[in-house]
Amino acid sequence: ADIPVIPDLEDVQEEDLAMQVAAPPSVQVNRVLTYHDLDKDLRKYAAFQTLDGEVDLKLLTKVLAPEHELREDDVSWDWDHLFTEVSSELVTEWDLGQLERED
Repeated sequence: ADIPVIPDLEDVQEEDLAMQVAAPPSVQVNRVLTYHDLDKDLRKYAAFQTLDGEVDLKLLTKVLAPEHELREDDVSWDWDHLFTEVSSELVTEWDLGQLERED
């Protein structure tokens, strides 16, 4: 009586599986660090100052730009405007090159 039985395909098709929903997986969520936290950690821990124990990164970590210097405002680009601007700059450079060759 305790022997498991493989169900027939007809029995499985008769079950209404459309309303059954699988439970979402449980994942441990780690906090995402901010730029400020990363800056503090970079200066605080010496582990970031060497790479593979061989490459000294101290000079690089001393001259890294702070967060406020890296932030830029979001600027939307208009393809037509951008194309016109770049084309006019290229034409201007080309004209200047032609004038220099003539002189």
